[in-house]
Amino acid sequence: MKTPRSKPPLPPVTTTGGDHAAARPLQRVSTLTWPHDPLGGRVSESRRRQEIRAAVLRWRSFGSMTVFCVFAMLQLLSMPAHADKIRDLTQVAGVRSNQLIGYGLVVGLDGSGDQTTQAPFTTQSLENMLQQFGITVPPGSRPQLKNAAAVMVTADLPPFAKPGQTIDVTVASIGNSKSLRGGQLLMSPLRGADGNVYAVAQGSVVIGGISAQGKSGSSVQVNITSSGRIPNGASVERTVASSFTRGGDLTLNLNTADFTTAGRIAAAINKAYGAGTAQAIDGGSVAVRGPQDPSQKVAWMGAVQNLDVQPGEAPALIVVNSRTGTVVIGSDVRVSAAAVAHGGIEVTISEQPLVSQPGPFSGGKTAVVPSSNVQISEGSGHMFTFGPGVSLDTIVRAVNQVGATPSDLISILQALKQAGALHAELVVI
Repeated sequence: MKTPRSKPPLPPVTTTGGDHAAARPLQRVSTLTWPHDPLGGRVSESRRRQEIRAAVLRWRSFGSMTVFCVFAMLQLLSMPAHADKIRDLTQVAGVRSNQLIGYGLVVGLDGSGDQTTQAPFTTQSLENMLQQFGITVPPGSRPQLKNAAAVMVTADLPPFAKPGQTIDVTVASIGNSKSLRGGQLLMSPLRGADGNVYAVAQGSVVIGGISAQGKSGSSVQVNITSSGRIPNGASVERTVASSFTRGGDLTLNLNTADFTTAGRIAAAINKAYGAGTAQAIDGGSVAVRGPQDPSQKVAWMGAVQNLDVQPGEAPALIVVNSRTGTVVIGSDVRVSAAAVAHGGIEVTISEQPLVSQPGPFSGGKTAVVPSSNVQISEGSGHMFTFGPGVSLDTIVRAVNQVGATPSDLISILQALKQAGALHAELVVI
């Protein structure tokens, strides 16, 4: 029997190139020699070394990718969950719009103007306007106008508006005009609260509604036709002085007063421009020390308004509109353990007049006698329970399961608030 020759030891396997320039010896892995392999264990050994080398390269690449993913995840976690710009949370004190109002005439209507017998001020306004053009209306005459309407003109003068710029105006009828469609607003001065003229309005009125009426009296109307807008219909004639251009500190007024948000705004400004730059006065105002040079204020305030601040959480609030049945429930509303039973009561009143006939030769008269039928029915009440500290989803799900209407929901919320189980402020508008 021949003694098998021993195989020489294999040299260590090395990898070169890229990040794997350092040679690392790999342990020799024993392999089995398959009977059908004509070359014995040499081919299997070479194939096994190639597979081990490829596996090492794959694991090293996977390790680098894992480190990158973990680093990116840490960066995302370090970012604030919800951040807003300071310009979205505050307004600069003294930088605001001003309301303007004026009186004018809209002419050129297609027979839908004011009825002068019921709106005499329209005729008086037209006569005063004609006198300014040298036209005198005979005394005692009452022109029957159908194509003119008296209107009120309103507009908002934005901050920093300069003479020559245009603003939008709103036109609304104050008489009995049926429609302002196709009308033209004559020159109307717009005054501020101090009585000065700040803009002059004139232009074609744009109406968002439509109405039609037949000779039989039937009519159809979509939206409102007695008011409209004039885009860029007023020209600014006077500038409103602003305190922003003067030197001194500035004040940022929060749109919604909140102590947490005011403190975070002051902290963000101090972090960016140094301690002592901003100070929270109260829950609704933050005092900021700005540059004394007016030419630097604009760029500096723009940079401050672009700072990111995480606002405080909104208070638990429920807003109820009793006229429309609208109910808005905040996400932080909580309800203590309570059981609620609510059933609808329906009252039905039907009138069935009866005719009373007198007896023959009685001398009486036929009369109609009213007959009322009143019925009261109470619907089956459903009872549902709230566990301690339930969330908004649980409240909505429970109310929808019993089929409560918005009016029923308003009654349920008011009862829960009265019982002390509703941990939120209930606002009825």
